[in-house]
Amino acid sequence: MAYDNVCKYLVEWFPESFARWLLGSPVSLAQLQPTELSTEPIRADSLILLRAQNLILHLEFQTDPDPDIPFRMADYCLRLFRRYPDQEVRQIVIYLRKTQSERAYQTSFQRGSLSHRFEVLRLWEQDPEVLSRYPGLLPLAVLAEPDNPEPRLRQVARAIAEMEDPKLRQELKAATAVLAGLTWTPEEISRVLGGLAVRESTIYQMWRAEALKEGREEGLKQGLEQGLQQGLQQEAARLTLSQLQRKLGPLPEDLSETIRRLPTEQLEGLAEALLDFQTLADLTQWLEELASA
Repeated sequence: MAYDNVCKYLVEWFPESFARWLLGSPVSLAQLQPTELSTEPIRADSLILLRAQNLILHLEFQTDPDPDIPFRMADYCLRLFRRYPDQEVRQIVIYLRKTQSERAYQTSFQRGSLSHRFEVLRLWEQDPEVLSRYPGLLPLAVLAEPDNPEPRLRQVARAIAEMEDPKLRQELKAATAVLAGLTWTPEEISRVLGGLAVRESTIYQMWRAEALKEGREEGLKQGLEQGLQQGLQQEAARLTLSQLQRKLGPLPEDLSETIRRLPTEQLEGLAEALLDFQTLADLTQWLEELASA
């Protein structure tokens, strides 16, 4: 769900970018709350509704094909029609990760005499040059070339680095790091994107707020491990090593490699403990105690 949520946040932050891409014009889009559709439960975390004049744009992001998608699209469409009978509804399912599954090509739901059609976009078939034209779509451009992602990731990294707004750079960099994890290893992402202040980004804060709201601290940890491990752990290791080298000088490669492999929680503990280190022996002792714990 982490990847889907990143896309949801991108739509919320950059609705005009998505309007230009999907509708072909920079129309103004206002977000609708899924709770407006019905008092019955609905998957609000996956439902993006944007309203423009007489059009409602429903976007559904999927990391991998889901057999329930056709039914959900039909269900959402009926709820929208009940709530907004005079509005045209355009529904688009956007698949993020390249797959050969036939479900990624399914564009209709049929059951008896009931038939409903919706649109499907597979990011790996989209033109990355088009996506790269709009700030809010830059993180998606990385997924448009899954078989040869490095040149595109480097191009996206340069485009983000040239942005004047530091907050914008931070958020887009965080989103790009997470989405790039669908095709890249953590080491490759860190090498190309460099530093990533994930914990200060809105993406991280939103995930934390959602987890706390649902009372699932463990769910937050799992979500970070699964959705941000492609960038968060690597960046935590990089920052910790940088702090250690500033305080203790160059580290032996075997110690550096041990630190790079530590999970995020232990890296956070090391980042606090290093404040008391005076020599390399202090670091070695801390790592030995950690290993024996």
